[in-house]
Parts: sequence; C-alpha cells; structure tokens
Amino acid sequence: MRTQTPPPLPLMRIMGGNAFLLSVLYLLVGIVVEGAQRLWPSVFLQRLSLSLDSLPARALELVGLMQPLRDAYYSERLSVSAVRLVFGATTIVIIFLLAVVVGVFMGSLRSLLFRKASRR
Repeated sequence: MRTQTPPPLPLMRIMGGNAFLLSVLYLLVGIVVEGAQRLWPSVFLQRLSLSLDSLPARALELVGLMQPLRDAYYSERLSVSAVRLVFGATTIVIIFLLAVVVGVFMGSLRSLLFRKASRR
C-alpha cells in the first residue's frame, strides 16, 4: 500500500504572517505604553513597560548581550531610543523563532497523523 503525502499547506507563509502580525501588535502596544507613560506617568504604566521589556532583556541576557548593552547605555554611548530599537528587534526575532518552532512542530505532527491515518 502506498502512503500518501498530506496536501501541501503554505506553512511558511502562514507562520510568517502570524509572526509579523504578532510583532506589529507587540510593538504597537509598546509604543502606546511608552507614549501614555510620558503623558500620564503612573506606577501601573511603569510596571507594564517593564513587563514588556522583560522578554527581550532576558533573551539578551541569555545570549550574553545584555551586559554590553547595559554598559553602553550607562556610559551614554547608546540613547534610550537605541536601546528601545534593540529591544524591539530582539522581540521580533523571538516572535519569528517561536513561530518557526511552533510551525515545524505542528507540520511534523500533522504529517505524522496523516501517515497514521493513511495506513488504516
């Protein structure tokens, strides 16, 4: 008995679209929080801003880039805008990597289930 392959899905296009949408949403929330914090400073907005920054900060810490970034910021070689840009780019990379990992996992699972079903 010949096993069939599952019908092709534009998996990379779907993953890319989802990751792009999530990245844009994350960055828009960050921009709104930063703007609101400047206009109406509050403890809530400060904590929200810190929680948004924790994901890229931990990722940069994991790869060993947070300390050089921190040193450059405190020695005034980097502006706040540059740090925000680095954090935003890091977040986009994280979101795209997560989309690829989830997409590969789901594609593999789909393929496995399709093979099992075609054997029956």
